[in-house]
Amino acid sequence: MPVTKTAKRALRSSKRKESVNKIRISKLEISIKNAKKTKLKKNIEKAISLVDRAAKKKTIHKNKAGRIKSQLSKLAK
Repeated sequence: MPVTKTAKRALRSSKRKESVNKIRISKLEISIKNAKKTKLKKNIEKAISLVDRAAKKKTIHKNKAGRIKSQLSKLAK
């Protein structure tokens, strides 16, 4: 357990960020799965949008975002 005041504050912040990131990643995974399953342009665009947002917020790495977007864009053809 954290001892100092700053460490306690950092732990609280870390827990908040973890919960937000888990929500963001789960929405992203569901959207990607749905896009791959249906192959509809609307679903693919939504998934790409969520990937971009997750990369912008540094929830996922930018190279992973590029890889996912590449896979999704192949489905659109």
